Amino acid sequence: MSQPTVIGDCTLYEGDCLAVLPTLGKVDAVVTDPPYEAHMHETKSGCRGIRSDGYASPAPLDFASIGDVRESVMPILTEMTEGWLLAFCTPEGIAAWRDEIEKSARYKRACFWIKPDSAPQFNGQGPAFAVEPFVTAWCGSGHSRWNGGGRRNHFIHPTNQPSRHGDHPTEKPLSLMLELIEFFTNFDETVCDPFMGSGTTGVACAKLGRKFFGVELQGKYFDIACKRIEDAYKQGDFFIEPPKPKAEQTAFDLDAAK
Repeated sequence: MSQPTVIGDCTLYEGDCLAVLPTLGKVDAVVTDPPYEAHMHETKSGCRGIRSDGYASPAPLDFASIGDVRESVMPILTEMTEGWLLAFCTPEGIAAWRDEIEKSARYKRACFWIKPDSAPQFNGQGPAFAVEPFVTAWCGSGHSRWNGGGRRNHFIHPTNQPSRHGDHPTEKPLSLMLELIEFFTNFDETVCDPFMGSGTTGVACAKLGRKFFGVELQGKYFDIACKRIEDAYKQGDFFIEPPKPKAEQTAFDLDAAK
């Protein structure tokens, strides 16, 4: 594990999250986009599902699936987290994540990122893939609390936006991560992303006044994350002011709808 890189309120580690996480202490939330399930990493001649219909194939994934580490990392994450844990996954992976979460925390439900600009199913042999789930768990004490009121569990954001960096094959839209950080955390809280990738969660935290711990195993993505977070801090006009105290705020309890 290398020495951390500190950029503003963001502390970034290049290394294995299983080694780094036990050194971090408590955090308020985990918001992460881990590797996909194994079936998404299956290759044919070195590329995911080479197409036979003349259309472009998806970029190959250059990192291992979550299957090898989910069971090991989950108890660490639930122990260190005092609020929400959010983890993106495939639809097929929801049950596996739920099963691991329920060993040490309270699984809440799956939420869905809807992609209005997703590609159609070019061969016409079935419906296109236009949503991506993320599971949610409450690791804190008492009732779960968030800033979303009674809103529903879907989040609509185009994939291809001007803010997209594009060098990571599973990069999430910045607008999506900004919305999730606003709903599931509060100003000046600490967010951890143990599978940081190119750093979109960290960029959202920098823009919204949250502290951030990020861990990334691959050096090329770690370097991209550092640069993106540095740039976010330079864009001072994008910072959002901390919310003014309210006389009374009613917390929406997701337990009641479970």
